[in-house]
Amino acid sequence: QLQLVESGGGLVQPGESLRLSCAASAFPLGDYSIGWFRQAPGKEREGVSCISSSGGSTNYTDSVKGRFTISRDNAKNTVSLQMNSLKPEDTAVYFCAAPDRFADMCAMSELEYDFWGQGTQVTVSS
Repeated sequence: QLQLVESGGGLVQPGESLRLSCAASAFPLGDYSIGWFRQAPGKEREGVSCISSSGGSTNYTDSVKGRFTISRDNAKNTVSLQMNSLKPEDTAVYFCAAPDRFADMCAMSELEYDFWGQGTQVTVSS
């Protein structure tokens, strides 16, 4: 079973940057489309970004467009989420997820994903 591990979260001030990574062991992450989601306290989990298995398709939720960039490095077996110009409203636990099938898709709905990491906390505060 695919196991995903997120890293790179932390506490930063507004306007600063963080780079989150999603790694997998035992399976080549390049076979999977990957989604990034986040859940803030008291709120539902929302899709932040996704990238297809080929890397040819990406998508972002409106609130992060122009600030976040998703990318994949198949040689390192990772998918990254570069987050710039962070705002307090970006504070949340961030999760990466993968579907239980090989499909070159980019979906922002959590219903499309079957494997989830444990999450990494991102806190943006002055």
